[in-house]
Amino acid sequence: MKTKISRRKAIEKGVMGGLATLGSYAFAAESLAQDASKKKVPEDMLPFRISMNTSTLMAYKLPVDQQIDMVAEAGFGGIELWMRDIMAFLEAGGDITMLKDKLDSGNLVLENIIGFSEWCSDDAQKRTKAINQLREEMLIIAQLGGKYVAAPVMGLESFERSQLDVYAQRYREILELEKETGVIPVIEIWGSGKLNKVADCTHIVLSSGHPSATMLLDFYHVYRGGNDWDTLHCLNGKRLPVIHMNDYPASPPQQELTDAHRLFPGEGICPFNTVLPQLYKAGFRGGLSVELFNKEYWASMDAQTILKTSYDKTRQVIVEALKGQI
Repeated sequence: MKTKISRRKAIEKGVMGGLATLGSYAFAAESLAQDASKKKVPEDMLPFRISMNTSTLMAYKLPVDQQIDMVAEAGFGGIELWMRDIMAFLEAGGDITMLKDKLDSGNLVLENIIGFSEWCSDDAQKRTKAINQLREEMLIIAQLGGKYVAAPVMGLESFERSQLDVYAQRYREILELEKETGVIPVIEIWGSGKLNKVADCTHIVLSSGHPSATMLLDFYHVYRGGNDWDTLHCLNGKRLPVIHMNDYPASPPQQELTDAHRLFPGEGICPFNTVLPQLYKAGFRGGLSVELFNKEYWASMDAQTILKTSYDKTRQVIVEALKGQI
């Protein structure tokens, strides 16, 4: 009962206005053509925000307010928070307005919120319950100034390509919650999950027939799911608000990779020098949000170090990949 009351209070507090928008950044090709070691490219000249998914800080068990402060102090332009961390903060008596103020004072775009509503379940009752849960979470996201919530296809016991149009209708149903909340669910692929093909995800997005439909990509998940980088540019990059940023090793083999194998950008074999220019030309101007679950990093680095390393390596990859390309 305490949780229920806390959620209601959290939803009732705050103002629905002031939803954050994901702005585009100006880009100067001549600046990127210079070696970053000789002259640092100004942050507002980069075409993509460098953002942080707080999964990367999971092992340190930091409260969400501290996560926001640390990400801002590390120089990131955006952040992805986890709904479970937000709810833990609220249920402990925290104030949603304080979190919003921290995001604003840190100049952080709230790229997305990570939640796990079973909105795509084959069980109608579970689906109804999950949609109600998602609605509550989206109202909280709106109070924080957020515009997007991740929506992996949770709740499916099996994934059938013959049912893609059914999944598209279920996706449309949660997209309709935007009318009440101002928040857009972003369908997410998982490389080792049931929806692991960009083509299938695209089918669901297009077949939903909803103008706000979009998807959440992840460099690790695209590779882990056996997708082809050569056709990624066929997507409308302008419609992608955020992409999860990470790298992956050559070994173990692709089908044996797990989340724990994710690497800092530039430490693996992801063809960023090809893919990032493709995404730029396709119109992508959103956030590249570092999402890692690497236990070796957690064991060998403190939170400040992993934040600095994530930022520096992501920035280096962006500058190098786009140098001389545009």
